[in-house]
Amino acid sequence: MPFTIVRDDITHLRVDAIVNAANEHLWQGGGVCGAIFAAAGARKLQAACSKIGHCDTGSAVATPAFGLKARYIIHAVGPVWSGGLHGERALLASCYRSSLELAESLGCTSIAFPLLSAGIYGYPQAEALEVAQQEIRAYLATHDMDVTLVLYDKRIVSIADSLRLKVAQYIDDTYVGEHEAVSRRWQWENAPASPADTGALFGAGAPAMADADDVAVFDESAAIESAQMEDLWGVPTFAEEPAQPDAAPAQQTCPHCGTVIEPGSAFCVYCGQPLASPKYASAATLSPSAPPIAAPQQASMPREESMAGWSAAPQAAPRESAPAKPKPSFPSISLPNPLRNLLQHMDAGFSDTLMAMIDERGLKDAQVYKRANLSRQHFSKIRSNPRYRPTKTTVLALAVALELSLEDTELLLERAGFALSHADRRDIIVEYFIGEGIYDIFTINDTLFAFDQQLLG
Repeated sequence: MPFTIVRDDITHLRVDAIVNAANEHLWQGGGVCGAIFAAAGARKLQAACSKIGHCDTGSAVATPAFGLKARYIIHAVGPVWSGGLHGERALLASCYRSSLELAESLGCTSIAFPLLSAGIYGYPQAEALEVAQQEIRAYLATHDMDVTLVLYDKRIVSIADSLRLKVAQYIDDTYVGEHEAVSRRWQWENAPASPADTGALFGAGAPAMADADDVAVFDESAAIESAQMEDLWGVPTFAEEPAQPDAAPAQQTCPHCGTVIEPGSAFCVYCGQPLASPKYASAATLSPSAPPIAAPQQASMPREESMAGWSAAPQAAPRESAPAKPKPSFPSISLPNPLRNLLQHMDAGFSDTLMAMIDERGLKDAQVYKRANLSRQHFSKIRSNPRYRPTKTTVLALAVALELSLEDTELLLERAGFALSHADRRDIIVEYFIGEGIYDIFTINDTLFAFDQQLLG
């Protein structure tokens, strides 16, 4: 994946170069800088930095990585925030460009950044993230490198509130609608008996929990009178308690972030975390089972007579199988002959189907793998190997890159042995964007990150 955002300890990443949020004097500092010095070996790293001596704001220099898993540490000096009117944005953008260019000159194919200047230098996190994403994406548009942006808090990735609400509502409608029947049955089967339920069963005056002896001892005359009333009026007679007015429902809040939530929501609208809910069982487990069908009775006869002439017995007519569900296909009016012929053979593999879709749209390979957030090497494996078996993540990324409809996305997933699932929040989010015609891979990935889901690419 050329560009990904993760929450991790940057010193644990196995990449060619790790970027350090440095100061102009290249002295050991606190925060990310202090953690990198400690992990690399503070004495050796400080000695290497002292030989360089100085680095201007907006520039970057490199040293060996010493004890880290990386090969190099690139020290980038970001600007101190002074209100945004002193060229801070241009200097911060220069930090990212200088670091990427320096990494390329050192022969690096992968690099990991912290969010520069967003710590003790006071740069607003949302704006610092915007600059980082803009410069990294611009660089990757013309270069091949795996870039990782390491964040310490997923809330730094901010998506528009309107988009967050729409996606959260779509998840809630799709996921809850899919499992509502199962959830309600689970609640009914596992809910503890209430005093009102016990009273309805044993009478208004019965205790909340009745023992077996309490059930066995009852007033026979009262039971006879009740039966007579039932025969007379056609309805059973039970003592009823006067209805009590419903209490106002208590306001519910998310246990993860404290945001007020709507009753019955499956996920928090703000943080995207699942709310306390029953553990859903499969519909097959919870659905009432059909009564067993008794085997047909056969007249008893001696074994010799029952076996005689069995070969002459007429064979039962074969049962007609249910018509197969038609598989999605492209409208034949808009497809060229090669693609139409390919789709008529439903045993075509994933790679053949993908290449036919690319040719039908007239796209170049570089356009496809960059739109899909894939590396050139990864895409070359797909093109060169007709038996290539991709992951579901890769297939979804390619569907976004090709701007496929939901129907065509299902077709491409099917050729790779997958399908969209309404039990998977990531699938639901990707389905929302495809259904809305939004195919920007970075917007989708920002949303997936905000909802704590695996990114595409």
